[in-house]
Amino acid sequence: MKSVRSSLELAPESVFPLLGSADENLRELERLLEADIHVRGSSVTLTGRPAEVALAERIIGELVSLTGKNKGITPDTVRHTVAMLTEGSEESPAEVLSLDILSRRGKTIRPKTLNQKRYVDAIDNNTVVFGIGPAGTGKTYLAMAKAVQALQTKQVNRIILTRPAVEAGERLGFLPGTLNEKIDPYLRPLYDALHDMMDPEAIPKLMAAGVIEVAPLAYMRGRTLNDSFIVLDEAQNTTAEQMKMFLTRLGFGSKIVVTGDVTQVDLPGGARSGLRAASEILTDIDDIHFAQLTSSDVVRHRLVSEIVDAYDRFESEVRPPVPHYPGNRAERRAASRGDRR
Repeated sequence: MKSVRSSLELAPESVFPLLGSADENLRELERLLEADIHVRGSSVTLTGRPAEVALAERIIGELVSLTGKNKGITPDTVRHTVAMLTEGSEESPAEVLSLDILSRRGKTIRPKTLNQKRYVDAIDNNTVVFGIGPAGTGKTYLAMAKAVQALQTKQVNRIILTRPAVEAGERLGFLPGTLNEKIDPYLRPLYDALHDMMDPEAIPKLMAAGVIEVAPLAYMRGRTLNDSFIVLDEAQNTTAEQMKMFLTRLGFGSKIVVTGDVTQVDLPGGARSGLRAASEILTDIDDIHFAQLTSSDVVRHRLVSEIVDAYDRFESEVRPPVPHYPGNRAERRAASRGDRR
C-alpha cells in the first residue's frame, strides 16, 4: 500500500512535554507505532501507511491534549494511550488519564487505563462493586482512593478496610505479640496505601476516633455498617459463608467495594472461593457491578503484565478458564441471549 505523509504543527509549549526528558516519550512512540516519526522544532512529520499515520495522528493529538491539561506525560502515559486507541476505544485517553481522584503533596491518583476508568465510574454509580483482576491492576489502590475521597467530601462518615487473614486461617492466637502485632502483617498493605493518600500524622488520630478502621474480616461479624465506605481486599480468600456474612453487613448510606484475583486462591483444603461464588450468585441484582481488570490494566513494571499473561497461558492448559461476567445487567442479559443461541 502506498505510503502517505502528514505534518502536525505543535504549540511551542507542548513540544518538550510531548517528547519527554531526553526524548524518552518520543522513543516510546517510535517503539510502539508503525509510522515513522520525525520531529523538527515544533513540527512533527508522520510517514507510513494511511491507517498507521491516522493512528499516530490521533495518539499524538491525545498526548498534546494532556499537556494542555497540565498533566505530565511519561513513557507509561504513552503506552496506556497507545493501548487504548489500538484496542479501538471510542473514549478519549486524554479524558481517561486526566480524571483526578486524589492529590497529595504533588502526587495525583487517577485511573491509567480505560478499564480502570470504568471501574472508578462503577464505584460512583453503584452501591456494591466487585473489582476482579490480576495483581498490579490498581483494583485495591483505586478503591481506597475513592474511599478517602468519599470521606474528605463527607459522603461517608468513616472508612472500613478489611481482608481475610487466611494464611493463619484467621486463628491468630498462636502467633506471638499483642492482637495488633498478630494481625499487622495481613493488614500492612492497606496501611501502606493509606499513607500514600493521607497525612501520616492524621491517620492514627482518625483510627483512634473510629473514623478509619483497619481490621481482619472476622471482626465484621454481627455488625451493621452505616454511612461507611467499606473495602474488602483479597476477597478470593474468603469462603462463601464469609462473603455472605460480609455483604450482609451493608447498612444505610454505605458503599462496598470487594477486590480480588480468582486465580490466586489460598484457601486450605480446596475450599470454594467466596469471590468466585459471589460472581455467579449475584450477577442479576441491580446496583451490584462486576468490574473486570486484565493484564492490560497492570500499572506496575511492564514485566508484571507479561508475567500475568505467561501464567494465564500455562494455567489455561491445566484448568478451565475463569468465566467472564459482564459488568451490568443489560450486558449480562445480552450475553445470556447469545449463549442460548
